[in-house]
Formats: sequence, structure tokens, C-alpha cells
Amino acid sequence: MLQFDERTTKLLEQAYLGADFSRRRRASFDALNPSPGDVIADIGCGNGLLTLELSRTLGDQGRIIGIDPSEDMRNAAVKRCADCPNVEILSGTVTDLPLESASADKAVSLQVFEYLGDLPGAVTEIKRILKPGGRLVVGDMHWDTITWFSDQPDRMEAMLETWDGHLVERCIPAVLPPILRDAGYRVDSVTALPFTSTSLHPDGLANMMIHLMKPFVVRKGPFCQDAADAWAEEQVQLAKAGRFFFSITHFVITATLPG
Repeated sequence: MLQFDERTTKLLEQAYLGADFSRRRRASFDALNPSPGDVIADIGCGNGLLTLELSRTLGDQGRIIGIDPSEDMRNAAVKRCADCPNVEILSGTVTDLPLESASADKAVSLQVFEYLGDLPGAVTEIKRILKPGGRLVVGDMHWDTITWFSDQPDRMEAMLETWDGHLVERCIPAVLPPILRDAGYRVDSVTALPFTSTSLHPDGLANMMIHLMKPFVVRKGPFCQDAADAWAEEQVQLAKAGRFFFSITHFVITATLPG
């Protein structure tokens, strides 16, 4: 698993303001379709960017509860939403939400489910806190869709295989819909949001992954620091030569409880 310490939180803070991550938030925002008066749970709210965007659209008629297990992330979210009286940031996990039963109209979770070991337990717990007719929006990558060019494909394959160790389930968009149906949800849509880059943008998804992957693969053991640095430097040089290519597909899953 990734370690969301103070350093990681600062890195994510910069990347999450970029264009790639803004597109992901907007896709979840649109699928959620927030309305004045809604009570919305932002599960795994991280540094509070989506929480803040939801608070703006609801104004004082609604309420947003951001929930995250990381103290560093919660602190960032509290700071970001300090001027929003309709926001509350709480400690909690997807399988143990600090909310009363049938207290939320909608729930959203962006790139959280891939880290969960108990998907049925998670959707059941969210079902508990949703009102009848409530909506759940889950956004996650399908890691089988990643394509990342390298002149050393074996090294790239080894990097990505090691990187898989940072998550629990790499194919959430494929495995989650039947779990939702079994739990009593109606799955309304599974929508693809592809990301393709031929440049290495400082605020882009690929650049953030490079900075997260380097320490992770060294900590896991298969790569020494020099090897991880060489992998990252190759991507920089490919970008300078106009040969950089990175692609992955994010998916937004929308589900509804019976009314």
C-alpha cells in the first residue's frame, strides 16, 4: 500500500490541482448530480478538493461529510474547506463509516475502492448510510488498460508489476458492478474516461506516478535506487525527444438503491 505521509500528501496536493485529476473529479461530480439540500458523503475525501467543489454547488442548503482514515489528508481537507460551514471532515474507513443509517442522499468515492480488501463489506456499509433511492458513484482505474512506452520494455513491465503491490484490486471497474447488484443496488452506468499523454506534464497523472513509483519499488525490494532513477530518467529523455507515450482508462460507476 502507498504511505500517505506528509511528503506524499504534498505531492498529491500539487498533482490533484492539475488537468488530469480535475477531469476525474468532474466526471464523478457530474455522475453524482448534486442538488441543493443533498447530504453527501465523500468517502476517502483525501485533501478535500472534491469536497470543496461539492460544497460550492450545494451552498448552505446541503451538507458534505468528508471521510478519510489519513490524518495528514484530513488536515489538508480541513484547511482547504475551513471557510465552508456546510463541510465536516471525519475520521473513518469505507467499512466503518461514522454516519447514522439512512442519513446520506448520495455518496462518492474517488480512487479508493482499489485499496479495499472487502468490497462486499464496503458496498454494504455504504448502503447502510444511504437513504432509499440514494446514489453511489465510484471512480477507479482499470489497471489492465495501462500502456506505457519504454525502450526497455522488460524493465517497464517489472516496474508496473511491482507497482501493482500498492493496491489490492487492480480491476475495480470489472469486478465491482456484480458486487453492487448482489448487495441490492441497481447499476446505472459504467463510463470510461481515457487518459492519453504524449508529453510529460508536471501536473499530469504520469508524472505523479513516476514520483510515487520510484520510492515504492525501492522500498518493495526488486529495484535499487539507481535502477529506479534510471527508469524515471528514461521517461524524461523520451519526453524531450518527443517519444513519450502513456495511456490508462479511468471508469466512473454509478449505482442507485431502490426507492
